Amino acid sequence: MNKRTFIKLTSAMAASPILSPLMAAMPDEKLKNWAGNLEYGTERLYSAESLEQVREFVPKQSRLKVLGTRHCFNTIANSTDEFLSVRPMAKIVALDATARTVTVEGGMSYGQLCPELDSKGFALHNLASLPHISIAGACSTATHGSGDKNGNLSTAVSALELVTATGEVVQLSRKADDTFRGAVVGLGALGVITKVTLDVQPTFQMRQYVYENLPMSQWTENFEAIESSAYSVILFTDWQRGKFNEVWLKSRVEDGKPFRAPEEFYGAKRATKNLHPIAELSAENCTEQMGVPGPWYERLPHFRMGFTPSAGKELQSEYFVPRPNAIDAVMAVERLHDRITPHLLITEIRTIAADDLWMSPCYKQACVTIHFTWKQDWPAVQKLLPLIERELAPLGGRPHWGKLFTMPPQQVHANYEELPKFVALCKRFDPQGKFRNEFLNANIFSGS
Repeated sequence: MNKRTFIKLTSAMAASPILSPLMAAMPDEKLKNWAGNLEYGTERLYSAESLEQVREFVPKQSRLKVLGTRHCFNTIANSTDEFLSVRPMAKIVALDATARTVTVEGGMSYGQLCPELDSKGFALHNLASLPHISIAGACSTATHGSGDKNGNLSTAVSALELVTATGEVVQLSRKADDTFRGAVVGLGALGVITKVTLDVQPTFQMRQYVYENLPMSQWTENFEAIESSAYSVILFTDWQRGKFNEVWLKSRVEDGKPFRAPEEFYGAKRATKNLHPIAELSAENCTEQMGVPGPWYERLPHFRMGFTPSAGKELQSEYFVPRPNAIDAVMAVERLHDRITPHLLITEIRTIAADDLWMSPCYKQACVTIHFTWKQDWPAVQKLLPLIERELAPLGGRPHWGKLFTMPPQQVHANYEELPKFVALCKRFDPQGKFRNEFLNANIFSGS
């Protein structure tokens, strides 16, 4: 969250028996998402500090959405009626060392949790490139990190607590019925997440090395070897000169197993200083590289918690393709390089393991993602996305739920075999569509 004041309580609101436990936001500026490309449809933002306040507020609204750390680039979290924030609910509820789980309130971010978790001797299996994002929001949209054997962030979820449209509190667990697998990547359509339980493991140290100028031909010829060469492997390219500008290798420090970083890696040269994914930018806000060991939560993300992440004003799009189609997909995009590069800041390519969550793009299939960080020129990007989507469609391409895309709803639907079950689950939890909005109606509920 930035330093703007979002919460102001008026005397009229304080006198209201409905709103007295809550605070309503009246920002000095229009309420926008993190990148500033999206202006939300309402400034009515209410903040809950407890489960009881959530339960009091939700049944009295006809329509609302939960607003987290505002890192979605599309309108999946938008509301034209009411927003509810649970950001003040950001405590660790329980750490079970025997079960290896941690339970946190629904407003907590990864940046808040990870240092505390590490101090107790535990770690998460993976993190996204930014630690600033909320845990509930990231899991609800199948946000991911990277690694051949690492599922997306939602695969760590073992239990959820939700407040439904009527104010009922529902507990869901991986050990219970099939409902859980439909609810974890819930897209904000089921209710307000007030608690999340995550799997944890013993804490570990990591090293991070960066290599420059990996020929794409080397990647296509050695795909499996390169992608399995570290715990997490990330490639960055601007689609110029047939190469990946940078390869980031994030490796666990294992006892008795030193990681040797050769000067050359499949034709790429080991960097001699810390680098930003966008070469022109300072690496000051990036996590430590050069093989310096550090805790997992200071190496798995690309950006440090204490700094403004990434490049600032930008747009983001991302597409998942089944792993067997990864090389064909990258080469298909590469053929568009002359159209793409004038509007691009950088592209990032990562691998994600398969999972069993209904609305995850990695449901029953390992994937490779092609992520685009664009200059903030939506008219130009809006013309480019259909070209990219047309190339990726035959290869099973599907968009990230929280990023910009133009793919028609019927094409999105075709990629999710459990969509009918998910729609039925939404209707069971929220029969009047209280948590729906224009994005969900178009991309999930159209034709249902």
